[in-house]
Amino acid sequence: MDSLESLTRQINGAKDLDSIVRTMKAMAAANIGQYERAMESLDDYWTNVSLGLVAYLKDFGLDTSDTKKNGNTKKGEKSICAIVFGSDQGFVGQFNDSLSQYVQDSLATHDGKLEIWTVGVRVPLLLADMGMTVTKEFDLPNSINAITALIGSILVQVEENQENGSIDEYYLFHNHLVDEGTYEQEKLRLFPLDVRWRKEKAKLKWPTQKQPEVIGDSTKLIRSLIREYLFVTLYKTCTESLASENLSRLNAMQRAEKNIEELLDEIGHTYHRLRQSSIDEELFDVVSGFTALKKDIY
Repeated sequence: MDSLESLTRQINGAKDLDSIVRTMKAMAAANIGQYERAMESLDDYWTNVSLGLVAYLKDFGLDTSDTKKNGNTKKGEKSICAIVFGSDQGFVGQFNDSLSQYVQDSLATHDGKLEIWTVGVRVPLLLADMGMTVTKEFDLPNSINAITALIGSILVQVEENQENGSIDEYYLFHNHLVDEGTYEQEKLRLFPLDVRWRKEKAKLKWPTQKQPEVIGDSTKLIRSLIREYLFVTLYKTCTESLASENLSRLNAMQRAEKNIEELLDEIGHTYHRLRQSSIDEELFDVVSGFTALKKDIY
């Protein structure tokens, strides 16, 4: 049976843990806000870049879904690269587990060459346990300002692969916010810009009545537009993943806070019951002693 001293230590420990959980919950909530603002700030620019690409493709009739074929690649087989955005820190519930399972299910039917790039240290371990080989790992940015450096590193690697024709398609796997308090896994095709992408972007309306026209070096323009599109898409994906990670951590901290409150309530009841029992015993001893002393006097 627990003593009053051990129960006091448990109560103090639970209160200290509750203080840590509250701090982590507040930090997660603040982080969600800044990442959501970062996503919103990119919306207009992302739309403008998409409009530029659509206008260029419509004007020149370029088919960007064509990929550079590797002579050693068999018909029907494609070499793809999956870029998976996970987390570094724990206390995120099923954030990494659900994402890893989603990646495995999505890539299960792929027969060609497969490369997996990961962002964050936890996802590679989970994918390795599932029998998948991670070919490249990137460090997860710990702030808004560090995202640009990460995206630059990924784009450098993408450009190197495009030059030697080693990869046909790139896909992004990440968690993204769907409704208030929830997130889900998403697979997004990064490159090349396929027919589905063109159909979706064709719905965008040019903001003026005048038809756009290309001025200057068209090759340099399309390269710049594609580079900006890839950068903004990767940036949005990273911020969505970080926002979802903090949402998952916030939910986990809320559950932990509730469990701690229930634990404190249970330990508190036990402490007060044991304390009252101890007081009753002391009172009984005092009354018994007084009664015995009274008999001796009279």
